[in-house]
Order: sequence, then structure tokens, then C-alpha cells
Amino acid sequence: MRHYETMFIIKPTLVEEEIKAKIDFFKEVITKNGGTIQTCLDMGMRNLAYQIKKQSRGYYFVIYFMANPELTFELERLYRINEDILRFIIIKYESKKDQKIWQSLVNRADKKEKPKSLKKDDDRGDRERRSEHRERVGEGEAKDFAKDFEEAKDLSQNPSENLPSETSGKDSGSEEVQG
Repeated sequence: MRHYETMFIIKPTLVEEEIKAKIDFFKEVITKNGGTIQTCLDMGMRNLAYQIKKQSRGYYFVIYFMANPELTFELERLYRINEDILRFIIIKYESKKDQKIWQSLVNRADKKEKPKSLKKDDDRGDRERRSEHRERVGEGEAKDFAKDFEEAKDLSQNPSENLPSETSGKDSGSEEVQG
């Protein structure tokens, strides 16, 4: 049996029950065709880098599994005929080095706590934590930044005062060339 990773993106227009049903379907395909699922990583709803099939968001799900190569052909066929799958990828880990990497990814996925919610404003907690951090760190730094900004502004308004004065005549090391 070989080591594989598959990730697929499900349309965001589906309700939670439909998304869970799609995920369970693909898990079942893997297990019924002789594969063993090591772990899954529910990445949740995310913004896409670009629109796919007129969708700007998608529900990401990753499965780490071990199976025979024939299973990947069936899995790919099912991904392609399912209209609710926006994109998919199946990665094979061949060498011993790749298999160690695969195992570290499995271990990391096992440590993940919970999937991202389907709600759009669920990442609000991260924003609040970042703003608290800015408040703690930023007060002293903000004053320094404002002072530096004012000095730079003064320099830009009076550039002639701050530049070294030009000497009359030519530099001894340079010659003027006319063409």
C-alpha cells in the first residue's frame, strides 16, 4: 500500500449536512476500496485565490490515507463527475523521505483542534486578539512612528535645506562629455 494525501474543495452553496455527506461519501469510497484512512484535516470554509466556477469561497477538506494505486483512479473519476467539487488533488508519497514527511503531516493534522466554521465572521476572534496585541505593543511604538513621520514630512517639504550645497565648477575627477 502506498501513502496518499487528497484535498478537495466543495461548493460553498451547500448546507452543512450536504457538505458532511459529501465528505463521508469520499471517506467511504476510500475504505470500501481497500484503503485505510490515517487522519483527516477539516480546513473549513476559506476564500479562494481566484474564482472557480463562479465561486469565490470553498470548503476545504484533506484526507491522509494508504491505499493501492487503483483506488486513486476511482477517486479521481468520482471527483470529476461530482458537480459539487470545485477542485481536487491527489498526492502520492513514494520515497522513504516523502513517507516521513507524510507521517509528520498526519501527526500535525491529528493535533488540529477544530474545523473552521461555515460562518463568515468566525475569524473575528483572531482580529480581536491582533488588535489587543497592537494596543499592548503599539502605544510606545506609535509615538516613535509619529515623530519619525513628522521629521520625514519636514524633510520632504524643504529638500533644499537638507541637501549638501553644490560647489561651483566641475569635479576634478569627472569630465563633461557632449555627444
